[in-house]
Amino acid sequence: MQQLFSVSTRSRANNLWQACVLLLLGVVLLVVAWLGWLNAYPIGEVALGLGMLAATPFNTRRLLAAAWLTTMIGLAGFFVFGHVLPGSQLLAAHVLAIALGLLGIQWMARRGYISIDTLVPSLLVLSVGVVEYLQAAHLTPAHFLSFALSLWFPGIGLCVLGLLMLAASGGTGN
Repeated sequence: MQQLFSVSTRSRANNLWQACVLLLLGVVLLVVAWLGWLNAYPIGEVALGLGMLAATPFNTRRLLAAAWLTTMIGLAGFFVFGHVLPGSQLLAAHVLAIALGLLGIQWMARRGYISIDTLVPSLLVLSVGVVEYLQAAHLTPAHFLSFALSLWFPGIGLCVLGLLMLAASGGTGN
């Protein structure tokens, strides 16, 4: 008997591998954050994006666009908060990062790595805009920025994303 929305065994296995890689990387980053290593560097957003990119080979259609855009935005934050660019260039760095991210997503869509009608990049840009607005209006908690730049953020984020991917992978498939 054929099911209407069945997922192939190989696709389910790839989805499970992807979830396991996300969980493993999240746990590793949480341990590194707990040990206090690399706390002096603003690499939280970059680590989240790179962790997502590390899990994309198993199923490019699930995370590639979000991982690429998150990495670009994380690099902009790293350059500004790592004092490579002046703090007054924060908005310009984020706009350039989003533009590079969207160019990369367009290239991925043309190559067939992701769907053309993906909604995730728009939601990510919207969330960055909301967070930037809330920070400018002083409506975020006092330590929000230091949390987002620390390794706790990608550790927790990758673990949550891994659990969501695990739940979405379909279980045993009976």
